[in-house]
Amino acid sequence: MLDIGFHQASGLHSYTPQSELRVVAVASQDNAGSGLETLWQICASLQRLGYPVVVLDGTAQETDDSPGLLHLLLQAPWNEGVNLNMGAMASSLAVIPSAKGFLRIIRAASRDETAPLHALLPYFRTYGIIVLHAPAATLGPLLTHTATIPLVVMGEGSAGVLSTYKSLKQIAVDTGLPCMVAALLRSGTVAERRKTQHALLTLQDCAERHLGGPVRTTTIATQNAQDVQRLALQLLENAGTISESLTALPPCNMTEAPAHFARSH
Repeated sequence: MLDIGFHQASGLHSYTPQSELRVVAVASQDNAGSGLETLWQICASLQRLGYPVVVLDGTAQETDDSPGLLHLLLQAPWNEGVNLNMGAMASSLAVIPSAKGFLRIIRAASRDETAPLHALLPYFRTYGIIVLHAPAATLGPLLTHTATIPLVVMGEGSAGVLSTYKSLKQIAVDTGLPCMVAALLRSGTVAERRKTQHALLTLQDCAERHLGGPVRTTTIATQNAQDVQRLALQLLENAGTISESLTALPPCNMTEAPAHFARSH
């Protein structure tokens, strides 16, 4: 069992809740297949580097049969954390449905004029990294008051360039933050590399002309573990933090029992 309070990776942190939590953001795309594969590879690489990782998946809706972030937010964060039964091996990746929970956080932050992500720390403070995976329209409002530089995984062809540009524009409008764009190489042939570089140059030109600044890009060979690890390290460099000192612990309601739910990748 993994639980939010003390999962097995807590041994890396001497069972001490973290005062800062790193935040990595990955924008989801309409054609999610390649992007999701890359997301799992990134998270696995971060875990191999010794970071306890939890993914809050804004593309997945919480339901009674598949509870998630919303159910956690409706409870008080206990001192030891809310038990989160992933129902899988301890080495698996914790992936939590979060679409409704994200909307709740965004609305509360707008109403109270607070930083959105600070609400997450009491629930996930024993993890090393939170990975936010959501559409750009959701990531933008979540990332206000942070220094996190999101990753956008570019799909193939002109449709991939257009979709990526829309994500860059959405996040820039909401936060003023730049993004990093990763283009995926499947075969690694010269022709594929040439085509990918042309697509990235087209994207960079559009960003400079219409968004007022350059965009950082990289290419990743999906079958190359070193490329994936390099991308994971770049995301660590681009990660913002949620600080304990800036987060007020919500009042504890001890009449509510903690919910348990299972989902893992």
